[in-house]
Amino acid sequence: MYSSSASGGAANSLSGGRLYLYEVVGLRQSLETDKASYPIRSSGSVFITVPYNRMNEFMRRITRLGGRIVRIQPLNSDPEMNGNVILEQKAGGFRVETGQGNSANEEKKPMTQAKAKADVPVNIYRPNNPFIGRVISNEPLVKPGGIGICQHVKFDISGGDLRYLEGQSIGIIPPGVDKNGKPEKLRLYSIGSTRHGDDLDDKTVSLCVRQLEYKHPETGETVYGVCSTYICNLKPGDEVKITGPTGKEMLLPDDEDANIIMLATGTGIAPFRAYLWRMFKDGERALNPEYQFRGLAWLIFGVATTPNILYKEELEELQAKYPNNFRLTYAISREQKNAEGGKMYIQHRVAEHAAELWQLLQNEKTHTYICGLKGMEDGIDEAFTKEAQKFGVDWKEFQREMKKAGRWHVETY
Repeated sequence: MYSSSASGGAANSLSGGRLYLYEVVGLRQSLETDKASYPIRSSGSVFITVPYNRMNEFMRRITRLGGRIVRIQPLNSDPEMNGNVILEQKAGGFRVETGQGNSANEEKKPMTQAKAKADVPVNIYRPNNPFIGRVISNEPLVKPGGIGICQHVKFDISGGDLRYLEGQSIGIIPPGVDKNGKPEKLRLYSIGSTRHGDDLDDKTVSLCVRQLEYKHPETGETVYGVCSTYICNLKPGDEVKITGPTGKEMLLPDDEDANIIMLATGTGIAPFRAYLWRMFKDGERALNPEYQFRGLAWLIFGVATTPNILYKEELEELQAKYPNNFRLTYAISREQKNAEGGKMYIQHRVAEHAAELWQLLQNEKTHTYICGLKGMEDGIDEAFTKEAQKFGVDWKEFQREMKKAGRWHVETY
């Protein structure tokens, strides 16, 4: 989710007055999780405004909270204060060096950590200057008899410079004001289309959005999410404020021989639809001769009922066409039973296939992606912990090594 934290108290010196915008992923989300030993729970990007003279302090704090800085952008407009930033991780923190360009007219490069993936578009459009997209279509994804409302919404972005990669998100700013009378803030949604868009013409971006609905804990009144309801009710031709894209946590590796394990619940399918379309759709493969996927893609997808299997026909069509490269496993909680006779959730499927999944994880070409409800993570960890113990391996340590290697990707909420 987008947030902006202006850090006051900057020194009056030239260096103390510089401001930088940090894009951070993976921050723990509550006071309870603000403990060094607590498992990291990754989420979308968070944006923090930091003065120059407190950069090391914030870097240490972000690291302690499990976060990872994926981008640093200068906020000052004075070109004399917008030099390149070099980050070097050292024991106990980071070393920061700044270097000015050779000319005031020299183009300034984005400032990122050394290990950040190159050529990733980020924040082309910001909340104070969003792109105005137009709705092309808004189609229901839940079949008759299913639970709730979920829509596939396609936007025309041909009139601007918005571009994105599979695994990124965009922000949607709903109209109106919040309960405090201030303009509504943006909400982030994972992109469900490839970089070429559903029409393969580089002119669209698509979202998979479920209308948030819950009972108020005190009044019992049904409450609907502001932005999700807005999106689900959009009509073709409607104009929408779009920001982004954001995120580098969920990007696909370039390796055509990689193994991709995808664990999704509900609308967590969105980035995985983009992955699978890029891997297997005929039109995509024709557009991307440099990327012809040859590895194994395994999607384990958790939903409540069969009518709630989003993109069911398309997924099963890909499975039938590429049986040696795409494996599809459902966990349908209200229709299937787990080994103990209870409801079948995604963690139970992981436990069922733990031996196969564990063997895949031993391969350095295997990447695991988790997207959807945060509650599934503990069960997934439990399943892998039991399997790892059979081989005398500490799962948490093994998982940490995968994270360091960039092979364990999580975006949960």
